[in-house]
Amino acid sequence: MSTDLDFALLIEPEQLYAQLNHPMLRIVDLSRSSVHAQLHLPHAVHIKPNMLVQQNDYATGMLPDTAALQHLIEQLNISKNHHVVAYDDEGGAWASRLLWTLHCLGFERTSLLNGGIHAWLAGGFTTSSQVVTLPPIDNLIDITQLQNYPYRIEYAQLIQQLEKKELQLWDCRTKEEYTGQYLAARRGGHIPGAYHFEWSTALNRENHLKLHTLQRTQQRLAHIGLRADQPVVVYCQSHHRSALAYIICRLLGWQVLAYDGAWSEWGNHPNSPIVSGEHPF
Repeated sequence: MSTDLDFALLIEPEQLYAQLNHPMLRIVDLSRSSVHAQLHLPHAVHIKPNMLVQQNDYATGMLPDTAALQHLIEQLNISKNHHVVAYDDEGGAWASRLLWTLHCLGFERTSLLNGGIHAWLAGGFTTSSQVVTLPPIDNLIDITQLQNYPYRIEYAQLIQQLEKKELQLWDCRTKEEYTGQYLAARRGGHIPGAYHFEWSTALNRENHLKLHTLQRTQQRLAHIGLRADQPVVVYCQSHHRSALAYIICRLLGWQVLAYDGAWSEWGNHPNSPIVSGEHPF
C-alpha cells in the first residue's frame, strides 16, 4: 500500500471507504458528542469544536493560542505525513474550521468529506460506536516550526485593506444578521462592501447535505458581485459558518482569507465602520 493518499480537498464517501485502513489516514469527527457516541466512521477520532476557538475581549471565535494549538495536534496525533479527513453532522462548517486551522499551521494534507455523516449513512457504509484510542506517535507536528497563519486576516489589517479597496468580502451569516435586524453583538449590520451569501445556501439538502456543484455556487456568487480576480475575505459571527465558505473558495481556486474575529469582534468594537440594510455600501 502506498504511503501517500491521493485525496483532493473535497472527497466523496466512496473514495474514503476505499482507503479506510490506510496507515497514514486520520479521520476526524467534529459532530456533536451525542452523535459521535451513537455512531461514527470507523477509526474516527472525535474533536469537540470548542478546541478550535478562543475568546478575547470582543471576539468569540479566534484562532487558539500556540499552547492550545499544540494540544489540538496532540489530540489529532498527526505527523507531517498523515492525511486528515474531517467531517461533521451539519454540512461541513465545523469540519472546515478544523481544516482552516490546520492550513493556518502550514499543514495542507487535508480533505473535507462531502456531506459528512449524512452522506456516509446514505451510502450504506459501515459505522462504529467504539471509542477510538490512538497509539501515540513519536514524530508529532511541531507547530512552532509551521505556524505563519497564511489564510487569516486580523482586525487592523482588514481595516487597512478596506481603505485601499484591495479585497472583497463575503458575509456568510443570515440575511437578518447582515441587515442588522438581528443583533448578535453590540451593533448590527455588516462590514462596508460585504456581499451577502448565506453559508447554507451552498448545501444541497436534497442530497444529504453535500455541496451543490461548484459551477452552481460560483454562478450564484458571481451574481451577487464576487469575482475570482481579487482576494476574498470570508466572515460570519465567529468563523464557524464562514469556514465552509473558505473551503469553497479554495475549491474554486480563489485567493481567500478568513476573518476569525468575525462579527463578534467587528460588531463589538466601538470604532468599526458598519453598514445596515440589504446593500453592501
